[in-house]
Amino acid sequence: MTDTPMRTVRIVPNGPLMVEGPVCIDMPDGRTVQSDRFMVAICTCRRSKDYPMCDTSHRCRPRSKSSAQRAT
Repeated sequence: MTDTPMRTVRIVPNGPLMVEGPVCIDMPDGRTVQSDRFMVAICTCRRSKDYPMCDTSHRCRPRSKSSAQRAT
């Protein structure tokens, strides 16, 4: 282990990943997204207009049965 404190990541069923902040997210396209909030919700449904941050779009429409099974 290192001297860096461990971060907590909480998986919310049918919701986002909750990560203790601040965070820096390296995106596949090379962009870096930063948040200095103490708790950051990261979208897992890809419906967010503010992706990779969650905007609660997952609440608007239930997940398909196949994607819900993959999440468990």
